[in-house]
Amino acid sequence: MPENIVQEPPKLVQPREHKAKVLVWADLTVADMDSLEEASTVDDIKNILRTTASLNTNGDDTLKTDILLDLYYYTIQFARDNNFTKEQTSAFFSIVKRVHDVATETPFGNVEQCFKLFKDLILCHAVKRPPFSIDLFSPDELRKVTDYVIHTYFRHYKLYKYAFTPMVRLDLSMNYIGVPVTSPAPSEAGEDVAVETEPTEGTEGEAQDAEQAPEPQEEQPQTEESESAKELRSMIQAHLTEEMNKLRLSMEEQIKVTDEALNKKLSALEGNAAGKGGRASSKGKKK
Repeated sequence: MPENIVQEPPKLVQPREHKAKVLVWADLTVADMDSLEEASTVDDIKNILRTTASLNTNGDDTLKTDILLDLYYYTIQFARDNNFTKEQTSAFFSIVKRVHDVATETPFGNVEQCFKLFKDLILCHAVKRPPFSIDLFSPDELRKVTDYVIHTYFRHYKLYKYAFTPMVRLDLSMNYIGVPVTSPAPSEAGEDVAVETEPTEGTEGEAQDAEQAPEPQEEQPQTEESESAKELRSMIQAHLTEEMNKLRLSMEEQIKVTDEALNKKLSALEGNAAGKGGRASSKGKKK
């Protein structure tokens, strides 16, 4: 019987900072840009981008491939509409691709790291300081690129995360202090179940020894579980009783304080009324 192979869960990448660099001709080469300029239809452009980005067309990643092709196609179309040069188009395409790769490398939220990387990449292509940065885009072109990426990619950031990253679930287990940890049942722990068989020839002594052996106590885990449950229930009840007593005492103190305040107000009003009555009677006698 083959042993069960337990697959370890994939390691999740934590959000991290990335260093920006110049991305001219990083993904789209000069030959790729020449092919894109010669392409006249949407399908031709997407086919070139599919080959350049090495996107799969079969399997379960078809939907992801379509989403990426739309993202890359509209990036190229935006560069065409704004009359970008080949160097500018290649750099702009790589900036969008780099931001998307960083955003989808982890299922955790990393929008701050992605936006910081985007700003650093923009600066790398706006200031002349070789070899760290070049002045590839003008201030007006930088404004257009920034507005486009913010209003297209970052506005739909959560949708891209949902489509390209796995869902993470947290399994939480709690151990109470003072309560013994119960062992799982034999069926849950994967223990072997004893099966009685008829003794064959030559094994009568072994069969008698097996009959005389004590039977395994199968109900012991249930007894331990019930005892631990009773102990836990008593602890919870004692804690609730203590809290209810505190609450009752607090309410009684509040009621007592309120009664004293009301009595003081009533006595003050009665005193004022008696004073006014005495003054009125003295005035009547003078008349």
